[in-house]
Amino acid sequence: MNISLVKIITQHTVSHLKCPVAGRVPEPIQITANTSQRSVSSSRRNWFKNMSPNTSATYFVGVDVGTGSARAALVATDGRVVEQAVEAIKTWTPEPHYYEQSSTDIWRAICKVVKLVTADVSEQQVKGIGFDATCSLVILGDSGAPLTVSKSGVEEQNIILWMDHRAEQETAEINATKHPLLQYVGGQVSLEMEIPKLLWLKRHLPTTYEGIWRAFDLPDFLTWRATETDTRSLCSVVCKWNYDAAAHCWNEEYLRAADLEELTRNKCSALGSDVQPPGKPVGKGLSQRAASELGLEMGTVVSTSLIDAHAGALGMFGCRGYDKKQTGANHDNIQGKMALIAGTSTCHMSITRDACFAQGIWGPYQDAIIPGYFLNEGGQSIAGHLLDHVLKTHESYAELKQEFGEDKYIYQHLNKLLCELANQRGHSDVNLLTQDIHVWPDLHGNRSPVADATLRGMLTGIDMTRGVESLAIKYLAFTQALAYGTRHIIENLYEHKRSAFHTLLFCGGLAKNPLYVQCHADICNLPVLIPDEQEMVLVGAAALGAAASGHYDSLESASKAMGGTGQLLEPNQLTVELHNRKYSVFLKLLEHQRQYRDIMQGKI
Repeated sequence: MNISLVKIITQHTVSHLKCPVAGRVPEPIQITANTSQRSVSSSRRNWFKNMSPNTSATYFVGVDVGTGSARAALVATDGRVVEQAVEAIKTWTPEPHYYEQSSTDIWRAICKVVKLVTADVSEQQVKGIGFDATCSLVILGDSGAPLTVSKSGVEEQNIILWMDHRAEQETAEINATKHPLLQYVGGQVSLEMEIPKLLWLKRHLPTTYEGIWRAFDLPDFLTWRATETDTRSLCSVVCKWNYDAAAHCWNEEYLRAADLEELTRNKCSALGSDVQPPGKPVGKGLSQRAASELGLEMGTVVSTSLIDAHAGALGMFGCRGYDKKQTGANHDNIQGKMALIAGTSTCHMSITRDACFAQGIWGPYQDAIIPGYFLNEGGQSIAGHLLDHVLKTHESYAELKQEFGEDKYIYQHLNKLLCELANQRGHSDVNLLTQDIHVWPDLHGNRSPVADATLRGMLTGIDMTRGVESLAIKYLAFTQALAYGTRHIIENLYEHKRSAFHTLLFCGGLAKNPLYVQCHADICNLPVLIPDEQEMVLVGAAALGAAASGHYDSLESASKAMGGTGQLLEPNQLTVELHNRKYSVFLKLLEHQRQYRDIMQGKI
């Protein structure tokens, strides 16, 4: 990032301000998850206020269940978010690496936010609803009642959250089978996927395991709860459950090899026998019960679901520059786009017409987002959570919290301070502040492309500096490391013959951080497209409803119609050589960590 220029990302534009920036940098409206709120961006609010009352206007509802909250949005046919609301959901952490939630609590939160966003329109104007959620494991017993996944035995706690790492041993055992189906998950299943967690239940909570009526991915639970029809989305089952998309069935041999033979009973009914691509109507739409709870019309079309990050990718794949001059021949080429859904964790999504098998990268998943394309999915288990950890564990955090209040203002201050430090030290670029400081960022293990949950973080080059300046430098180094991790994923795909990317797209909380976004552009040496509508996960969920209702003739058409426009940020060519050198050190850190482990284990 050139120190004479800070690129401040707002929800609708990227403006250039000289560095250092005086005062606090304005940020887009952000929704906190501590209470139920209605919110709408200023331009959307003005648009909605200036609209003539139109009882024939068509809207879609997108529902997104993230790690800490449930959100809903009322979305117009062109992808504009008219209203949105958020409600916190509960998470229990009974011991380290164990994270549990409640399907009852989540549905309660969904009903609340859907009623809020649809309060000003008639039931008839909402033509479809789409759900996305984290890839968390939901367990139901007889009659759909919650069945505990907790050692505490509390029935309400019937969800193992996606980031739960309790099934490490079971994951290793499944990978040791080297079953051919594992080629579709980069060669090995992740402990964040559902099959290892089911095996953990069998080993540690046999009463729960034996009582399973249905085991759902959370997005599929939501469509079942809304329609009372058990239809699974190909997205969830192929990406997180090792469903055999090529054969269009559950692979019973694989389940037996994983010691889960019981799940093959009754044609794998516990896992779901009706599997459909995303964007297809489920059953007869909203049931009478769900319609009453949501405040919508019975029979409103409900779409097959997506995982939350995949919904964000769906929304962003259709995003384009303001005019074709910005993106040239790549204007509508969705195969050259990598969508980064960057929040607590980061997911790296890309699709191709031809399958790409890449070691350590999940996929290729056939038809998992848009029919006719194969999905490759990389990711970082902690991203925003990592930067928050760096911030909140530093000795200066309490002082900064008192001075600036919300964390977003602290990050703005750090971004400004980095520019000042670079000027003071005579550097031509902010990135030179860390030329001797290097980070391997996997404090919670590596999801992609190394696929090793036992890896841990590394930091080299620290000195005796204390105070806020030391925090700013450390924050920069960790932000760069996340971008080097993205480059690692991209180069791994290239090594496996994937066609070149031409654009990175961002949504999520970290997309609002200019340092994070510009580091990615510079380090990956790729232009970045920032959608004007930052709530692209909600837009993607609404696009599901738009396709399922028949308003658009395909999911790809819905994505292009609702993806909107965005502004392009170019990489800084003056930092290419610096980042090439630092990236070489980044890879050495991985090599050295493995060597240190071998030394301590007496292998060398």
